[in-house]
Amino acid sequence: MAAVLNVEPIPAFSDNYIWLLHNDIDAFVVDPGDAAPVFAALSERNLSLKGILITHHHFDHVGGIAALTEATQCEVWGPENPQITPVTHRVKEGDTVQILGETLRVIEVPGHTLDHIAYLAPGILFCGDTLFAGGCGRVFEGTHPMMRNSLAKLRSLDPNTKIYCAHEYTLANLNFALAADPSNVALSDRIRHCQSLREQNIPTVPSRLADELATNPFMRWDASSVIETLVAESKLLYAQNDHNDAVFAGLRQWKDTF
Repeated sequence: MAAVLNVEPIPAFSDNYIWLLHNDIDAFVVDPGDAAPVFAALSERNLSLKGILITHHHFDHVGGIAALTEATQCEVWGPENPQITPVTHRVKEGDTVQILGETLRVIEVPGHTLDHIAYLAPGILFCGDTLFAGGCGRVFEGTHPMMRNSLAKLRSLDPNTKIYCAHEYTLANLNFALAADPSNVALSDRIRHCQSLREQNIPTVPSRLADELATNPFMRWDASSVIETLVAESKLLYAQNDHNDAVFAGLRQWKDTF
């Protein structure tokens, strides 16, 4: 995105990030689960809210829509799910959204939920709860193959893409990653770096896709080191039709109870 467009985190709840996009005059937010911190951020920066981008229907991503739209009459973009209201623009795979002089492309990434979408601009991805720094979302409504396919879409993006996920889950994710990929030197380095950031109360996100490809086991289902660990831990789900799906499902189910 152009340098004139700023992207800042608005902390919400215990570990959510609402993403604030602005050009010092107008603003958009991504996944405002709570209106109060958004109003505070807008007031502090003297910004006018023009729009809201929604990735999926979970309350911690949509809970602030009603209050924000009532106060500002801003537009709302979201997936084709009637549970999410009010939405002025329903979007799907391949659609584009014009905001603050930039074009964002919609990518459908089901798995965590069936309606989950992400928003991609050159070098920037707003991916909600699909891909996390060091991890991925739980598979609540979709299937493990569906989730892996969604992550495969993201895995193919420019490795310099910044990953703006919606939660500060990084250290917990990397703790599991170390169990799944204990010989990964890049992962050990990343853990030390992220620990230092959190000790200073600095967000660990956005991350870079390149870092996810190097250290996130959910983006490394075909890495021999990850597969060897799953076999050693008896976590590989052989019942899957595809070997990659078997690895991914084994990882995700192991993480669910880790």
